[in-house]
Amino acid sequence: MRRVVITGMGCVTPLGHTVDELWGNLLACKSAVGPTTLFDASSFPTKIAAEVKDWSVADVGLDAKEWERRGRHTRFAAGAAKQAMDQSGVAGSVEPARMGVYLGAGEGQQDFESFARMMTAAMQGGQLDIARFVQEGIKSLDPQLELEQEPNMPAGYLAAMFDAQGPNSNCLTACAASSQAIGEATEIIRRGDADVMLSGGCHSMIHPFGVTGFNLLTALSERNAEPHRASRPFDRDRDGFVLGEGSAMVVLEEYEHAKKRGATIYGELLGYGATADAFRITDTHPEGRGATTCLNIALADAKRNPTDIDYVNAHGTSTSVNDRVETLALKQAMGDVAYQTPVSSTKSMMGHLIAAAGATELIICLKTLADGVMPPTINYETPDPDCDLDYIPNTPREKKCRTVLSNSFGFGGQNVTLIAGAV
Repeated sequence: MRRVVITGMGCVTPLGHTVDELWGNLLACKSAVGPTTLFDASSFPTKIAAEVKDWSVADVGLDAKEWERRGRHTRFAAGAAKQAMDQSGVAGSVEPARMGVYLGAGEGQQDFESFARMMTAAMQGGQLDIARFVQEGIKSLDPQLELEQEPNMPAGYLAAMFDAQGPNSNCLTACAASSQAIGEATEIIRRGDADVMLSGGCHSMIHPFGVTGFNLLTALSERNAEPHRASRPFDRDRDGFVLGEGSAMVVLEEYEHAKKRGATIYGELLGYGATADAFRITDTHPEGRGATTCLNIALADAKRNPTDIDYVNAHGTSTSVNDRVETLALKQAMGDVAYQTPVSSTKSMMGHLIAAAGATELIICLKTLADGVMPPTINYETPDPDCDLDYIPNTPREKKCRTVLSNSFGFGGQNVTLIAGAV
């Protein structure tokens, strides 16, 4: 089986527009959470979010005018991908047909104002008139913007940007999407169908439809008066996650291909596990059966024991159920070793990037490998008896790490675990 290494990384997140900026802010324990500004959230139960601010595709050398009518999440993807590809230096050293794209990209943002106009027109006279709804839609909707909502669009744009003529796919498995994309891209290289894959995710759900949906699920924090303290994974007083947005990308490359061209290697993708809870659409299985099996599969794939894991970047959403069940799954998969293994949730600082979360957190794991520092879980103040592991509370911790693990668990019961190691 061919080895797969990471030779490039890039990101556009609420906490930093580059990998180095993100990493520095994590170690400084900063929070990117604040009042929602992308739309008027004053009537919503949740009025806070982690937004990407003061960023443009021009920051990475792209033509802002060319990208202005493309999806917000697509622009984030282009920015992160450009950083990752520039860092890797792989362009020109791989046959186009041997390079592909595999993303975990979310849907684009809905044109809420036009939809509201369509509904207003359709409800004239107090009855729903579908013909009026369609007529108003044809008049007011922009076909280009409607096309930009399709989840496959970012992958198509990135393929064109980098002449990646190999496999091109997108998976949208909720919060596990970009981790699953990276795992599947790794398998493509392992079996010999490509030598290089650009992989990661992008998403932005900070809009009325997105926030309404999560509020209906009672999944979002309503700690509006204290935005910076709202995301508090594993803390007893947590009340939900904070919605974020952004993109993160990595360049995955077959080891011999990377070594031959003298590429800098930031880590090796050692293990990949993926399972489904097969339980409920909105609830994790209470015994963590899918998450536990996923962890075990990844460990077996990596040929590692629990004692080999130096650090875990948890899914750690700050919801009551996820944090409890993830803790249980770690204990079930790792046994007593779980109590000696440092765990942290960086969502405490940048919120939950949904489809882009897993790729972002893998990059954080790679920086931990490189720098020997584990980022903390901020806002951890009151221990929860059901969450009794070492969550690296509030302050970074130095530790030389050789093997790191990242969990991503999505709505619908999708579970993904990635294991990376130093080369």
